[in-house]
Amino acid sequence: MKRFKGFVRKEFYHIFRDKRSLFILFGMPIAQILLFGFAITNEINNVDIAVLDHSRDATTGEIINKIAASKYFSINEFIERETDIESVFQKGKIKAVLNFEKNFSRNLIRDNTATIQIVTDATDPNTANTISNYTSSILRNYQQELNRDIQLAYQVLPEIRMVYNPELKGVFMFVPGVMTIILMLVSAMMTSISITREKELGTMEILLVSPLKPVLIIIGKVVPYIFLSVINAIVIIVLSIFVFKMPIQGSLFLLGVESVLFIITSLSLGILISTISTTQQTAMMVSLMGLMLPTILLSGFIFPISSMPVPLQVISNIIPAKWFIVLLKGIMLKGVGIVYLWKETLLLFGMALFFIVVSVRKYKIRLE
Repeated sequence: MKRFKGFVRKEFYHIFRDKRSLFILFGMPIAQILLFGFAITNEINNVDIAVLDHSRDATTGEIINKIAASKYFSINEFIERETDIESVFQKGKIKAVLNFEKNFSRNLIRDNTATIQIVTDATDPNTANTISNYTSSILRNYQQELNRDIQLAYQVLPEIRMVYNPELKGVFMFVPGVMTIILMLVSAMMTSISITREKELGTMEILLVSPLKPVLIIIGKVVPYIFLSVINAIVIIVLSIFVFKMPIQGSLFLLGVESVLFIITSLSLGILISTISTTQQTAMMVSLMGLMLPTILLSGFIFPISSMPVPLQVISNIIPAKWFIVLLKGIMLKGVGIVYLWKETLLLFGMALFFIVVSVRKYKIRLE
């Protein structure tokens, strides 16, 4: 046990001596959670739009003022001809144009129908779709104000209730995903270079002839990173609560346990990468390229898994990040407990055990 404690102490010394490692472990996660939390969002604010008003009457003026008064749009330009629409889009600043037909107010009074064409720049399809939805919502609200004194014979009134995220804040969706990516990449990347560093520095021979068993060497290399990654997770959760106002509806204890389990899974995966890599550069490339893209694309962080082709949906099941995001959203937003999350917990535990067993077996092969 004394030898094992000394080995763990040596690993801590290695980490604290290397300023680059400390920056990666503590500086990058804080910068990333702040950057991603503020920058990645599916909401729109102060989007520049242009107006082409063929009618120029009181009704179109009311609608324009109503749209301009919202926090979502900023009317940047008034254009005179439809041929100008393409030119304002080509400049790149204007994202949508509202095109009011001629005699808008008269058509609305006489025919009970008037047309507004919403032209959007669809080079970014998600933004274009969001702009059209927000604009349509403002127009529907204006229409309801006009017709509030009219009683129809039959009415279907949808009552919409948003649960878990009533204000539809995009940050509530992105923070769990960003937390998962940071813990996965930092934990796996740092541990992936741990054994390869021993090879490059020529100290692997000392470990090979040491009385420590392979399993103890693996655990000894993981323990410091578990401790440091737990600190990282605490910092991320604190930032999520106080900076992004992320609610924690469920048990903090369960959130901590699940975070530690995911950290161990990520660290075990990093150790597995380090045992099969010959250089630190190779280990880092494998951990970045082999884990970053699948974690971002196949975990459900950005794209819904149900919308993917069936083969990719099947592959996503072996991505640990997918199950941790489900756990985070279940605990933080829904407030559910282990009764509803036991399957995801069991899957993460099984993955961690599998990675550790394979790492030990690979390490044994190097001893023979």
